[in-house]
Amino acid sequence: MIDDFAKDTLHGRLRRDRQALLWKLDGLSEYDVRRPLTVTGTNLLGLVKHVASVEARYLGEVFGRPSPEPLPRWQDHDGSDLWAAEDEARDQIIESYQRTWEHSDATIDELALDAAGQVPWWPEPHRHTNLFAILVHVLGETNRHAGHADVLREGVDGRTGMRPEHEMHIDEEARAAYCAKIEQAARSAASVKA
Repeated sequence: MIDDFAKDTLHGRLRRDRQALLWKLDGLSEYDVRRPLTVTGTNLLGLVKHVASVEARYLGEVFGRPSPEPLPRWQDHDGSDLWAAEDEARDQIIESYQRTWEHSDATIDELALDAAGQVPWWPEPHRHTNLFAILVHVLGETNRHAGHADVLREGVDGRTGMRPEHEMHIDEEARAAYCAKIEQAARSAASVKA
């Protein structure tokens, strides 16, 4: 009973966070979804592409269920899953991610939480694991990168939130006043410490 509840809860959260990550692309230009938004090159479409490859590996290869999506060997990882080349269409990347969900969902549905898996890129003694641990890991990765996307999207156009129904109208004046209040508190704290 608890296994079904745990599996359903983790799987439900994963589904929610997948959608939240994709929503961060809505309404943005090709340039804005692809351009580097941090000094390390992090970008919105690259986050989607990366999370798709993470999910394909962990909820596919780890359980002997290779992804139907083309992936380079994990040994050949070169960082190309962190950004979109000019010949990779946004829709192509999103659709690949969604097909990966279907494959991952089948793995989750068909296996018990204690089903054995092996992660060859993890060091011993951690290589041998189970579906429960991998679900927690993939959920953490997806949630972490959806959080990155939250911050990046806020920097592009000020939009925030996890889903469209939670988005509030942007009040630029109220935001500026709020940020000024935080800035003042930071300056005051810094001057006291100096």
